Amino acid sequence: MSTEPLIRIEHLVHGYTMAKEQVTVLQDLSFEISHGEFVAIIGPSGSGKSTLMNMIGCLDVPNEGSYLLDGQDVRRLSDNRLAQIRNEKIGFIFQSFNLLAKLSAIENVELPLIYRGLPRRERRILAEAALEKVGLHERMHHRPSELSGGQQQRVAIARALAGNPPMLLADEPTGALDSRTGEEVMHMIRMLNEQGHTIIVITHDLGIAEQAKRVIRIQDGCLVEDRRNDL
Repeated sequence: MSTEPLIRIEHLVHGYTMAKEQVTVLQDLSFEISHGEFVAIIGPSGSGKSTLMNMIGCLDVPNEGSYLLDGQDVRRLSDNRLAQIRNEKIGFIFQSFNLLAKLSAIENVELPLIYRGLPRRERRILAEAALEKVGLHERMHHRPSELSGGQQQRVAIARALAGNPPMLLADEPTGALDSRTGEEVMHMIRMLNEQGHTIIVITHDLGIAEQAKRVIRIQDGCLVEDRRNDL
């Protein structure tokens, strides 16, 4: 495992222009996340955590400062290279699952591998292994409408895992689930971290955050707390 941090953010500033006025959303953020960590980024609505998620996920780039992902300064990359980085380095897990209704579970899991240009046989092997890992191998030919909410989220986790990215980035991963199913999904996420996967969860839910090994709290665009959890 690399001794260099997976994520290094230094003096990151980001905002936008509204009615000819500059609105700053993130203010001078600096922190690192190492390989294998399980981090929750938490904050109330309007705190800037969603904007920070977009930065970490390479969906946007900072106005000022730097963000190095696996040693690469994403601010200097072209849009095409950013898309490639998202495909290779980040496995996304969304609150609303973002599965394609007309595709089976295994076809949904294969999608990012298609974009990566992997041959069909290799895609199928990796997708089957990912579904096996989340306990859904026997339902790989079912479409999302034939799966429960928890099963759909597990398909989404398998899709994130299939390409073996260095980081899994989860946006409110239990937000669309009942409490029991949500706990099952969080148990799976904790197990993946114990197996060595780097996990970053964006949430407003303190109960979810307390299951992470480290909590970064954002408020009014500033980092106000960075602490380890005693688990």
